[in-house]
Parts: sequence; structure tokens; C-alpha cells
Amino acid sequence: MGWRNECVRSGGEGASVRTRNRFFTLRVRWLVALSTRTKDNGISMRKPLLALAVSAFGIGTSEFIIMGLLPDLARSFTVSIPKAGLLVSGYALSVTVGSPIVALALSRMDRKHALLILMSVFIAGNVCCALAPTYGLLLGARVLTALCHGAFFGIGSIVASNLVPRAERAQAIALMFAGLTLANVLGVPAGTALGHAFGWRFAFWALVPIGLLAAAGLLRLVPSQPAEAMHLKHELHAVLRPQVQLVLALSTLSSVSLFCVFTYIAPILESVTHLAPSAVTWVLVVFGVGITLGNLLGGRLGDWKQMPSVLGGFVLLIAIFLLMPLTEHSMIPATVMVFVWGLVQFAVGSPLQARVVDQAKGAPNLASTLNQGAFNLGNASGAALGGLVLTAGFSYASLSIASAIVAVVAVVIALSALWLERRDERRSLALQEQEASPA
Repeated sequence: MGWRNECVRSGGEGASVRTRNRFFTLRVRWLVALSTRTKDNGISMRKPLLALAVSAFGIGTSEFIIMGLLPDLARSFTVSIPKAGLLVSGYALSVTVGSPIVALALSRMDRKHALLILMSVFIAGNVCCALAPTYGLLLGARVLTALCHGAFFGIGSIVASNLVPRAERAQAIALMFAGLTLANVLGVPAGTALGHAFGWRFAFWALVPIGLLAAAGLLRLVPSQPAEAMHLKHELHAVLRPQVQLVLALSTLSSVSLFCVFTYIAPILESVTHLAPSAVTWVLVVFGVGITLGNLLGGRLGDWKQMPSVLGGFVLLIAIFLLMPLTEHSMIPATVMVFVWGLVQFAVGSPLQARVVDQAKGAPNLASTLNQGAFNLGNASGAALGGLVLTAGFSYASLSIASAIVAVVAVVIALSALWLERRDERRSLALQEQEASPA
């Protein structure tokens, strides 16, 4: 039975719309409540945080929209699905390699001005994507668009964290990243629907006014934040600390496990679950709801217990990936699994971003940007890993098994990070006791 018939049988599309409207109402109330109580010298920080979230919405939509359009792009340029998946890998590798370079180039600039330059790159990149006449030029346009990604989220994370008290940093960062997660609830499904209805180029054209609106919000609402003096040697020493490197490794593995499957979510749902392209759009909405709730949860967990939360999240992901092949053949179990997967996957992200800022003391700009590069290195590696699995002749079900293996490696690294943290705490406590004891 088709997705639309199932909706009618379970209460109709009207009920689905009302449910989503209630969700978005609660979501907006949460955003306003959080940002309203975020104060700095009595000035509400709601507007600048929401401006950052709108920018993140545009960038997130541009990044993830390829997944919903992957079959259309493959048909348009007469390439295989794995080769079309290189549009994901190319974008992610551009973030990984380009982000530190862009961050260093903008390091002496006022952070507000840096964010405006990055949004200009976003707008230009999506115009080039919409106009690209060949697959190679589209790939080049995606590489251009990606140059704004890592540096924006890296610098934006510092801006957001500087707007709030230390105890609320993870939630402020989560508020900015709420734009990224809402991109999966609204932007990606809407862009996918536009692409199916009017052609994939129209989906990229639709991102241009979003970029202009985001730039206007940054210009009017975000306060200036002069960059601190940057000493490259000092920053490199800070980011080479074992705890920072472990966070970067976890961020990479988190994205590998996500994109090994998510890159190919549209063909999986079409050929394994046997959903129509229009139904795939609704499943992406469900995924977006899951990652939005996961982002909220991750923000609170990041301000509570960072590493135990990350460790528990990866353990749950192992179970989810192992169960996934059992649910892919039926619409309802597959949809439920997609929701749970998105929730748990993104509950890990905010604690990792907050932790890298905390651990890289004295080098927040470079470390935060490198963490975004790590996420996107994982995006590229995950998409490439999935492509290798499929090219080798394995089924789509094998993708989640590969992701489970990656999550096992992440658990080992998370245990190592937790052990180092406890060791450092014991050493610090022993030193304090030694200093407090009488001579």
C-alpha cells in the first residue's frame, strides 16, 4: 500500500499536518524560551542566536539536499548512483581541507564580518550549482559552496558561546545548530519536492533568497565580536592535545557512521522499502524531526555530562544499525527506525562540538573549525565507504552493518577519552590536596 493511502488509513494527511504544526509550535516556543533567558549584561541574546540559526538552516539545506535529489541527479547526468554520491564526498572534502585555510584567512577579522563573507560564498556557490551544465561543473560548484560551511559553523559556534554564560554554552551552540536540524525537517523535504516538481536546478535557486535573508539577519542582528590575537604555534599546540584529537576522531567516526547509510537513503527507500519518490520526502521529514529532537537533547546532555553522553549514544547507534536491515522492507518499521536513528545520531553532535571548545583552551577558533572539518571528513569517508560497499556488489542492507562496525570503533575511542578525563581529574584533585596539606 502506498504512503498516501497509509496516511489516509491512519487518519488522513490533515492529522499529519496538525501533528507537524504542533511539533513546530512547541519547537519555536522552546527556541524563544531558551534564547529569552539567555542574557548578557541585561541584553537579550535571542535575536543574534536566531540569526545564526537561520544561516545554519540555509547551509544545512544546501548540504543535505543532495540526498533527496541523488536519483534525479544521476539520471540527469547519466551517471551511476555511487558516482552521483561523489557530490556528497566532494562537498565534505572541501569542508575538511578548505575550512582550516578559510578560518586562518579570516582569523584577524571581526567575526561578524567573517560570517557575512562566508554567507556571500554560500550564495555564489548555489547560483553556480543551479547553472552548472555538466556533472563536473556541478561538482566544482559544490566544492565552492562547501568553503563557507566549516568556517561558518566554527566561527558561529564561538560567537554563540560568547553570547551566553559558560554553563549554557552547549545549549547556545545547539540553538545555532537547530537551524541545521530544521533544515532536515523543512528545507531538505521542501527542496526535494521542488526538485521533483520543477527539476533539481530549481531546488538550488530556492536557496539563494534564503542566503540573502540570512546575510541580512547577520548584518542587522549579530553584534560585532573582534577576533582575539591568533598565534599559530600556540593554536596548533592546543589542538594537538590528546583530548582534542580524540574529540576530532569521534566527530569523524560519527559522520562516517551517518553518511555511509544516509547518502543512499533515497535509493534505499525507493528500491528496498518500495516507496514512491514523494513518500521519500515525508520520510526525510521524519528524519528531520528526529535529528531536531536529538539536537535539543544533545545540548542539554552537553551541559550535563559530555563524554558519558557521547559513549552512550554510540552504544545505542550500534544497536540501531544492526536492527536497521530488519526494518527496511516495510514502510512503518523503516520510518520509525529512521526517526530513532536521527534522534540518537544528532544527540551525539552537540556534546562533541561543545567539548572541543572546552578542551582546546586558547585555540577555540581553529579547534571549532577543525571539528567541523572532522564531521565533514566523516561525511566524505562515509559516502565513499557506502559507495565501495555497493560497488563491491553488496546489498543496501550491508551499509548499516558497515556503520555498526564504525560505531564500535567510536565506542573504543570514547572509552579512551573518558579514561583520560578521569585520570586528569584524579591528578588535579591530588595536586589540590597536596597544595592544601600543611608543609
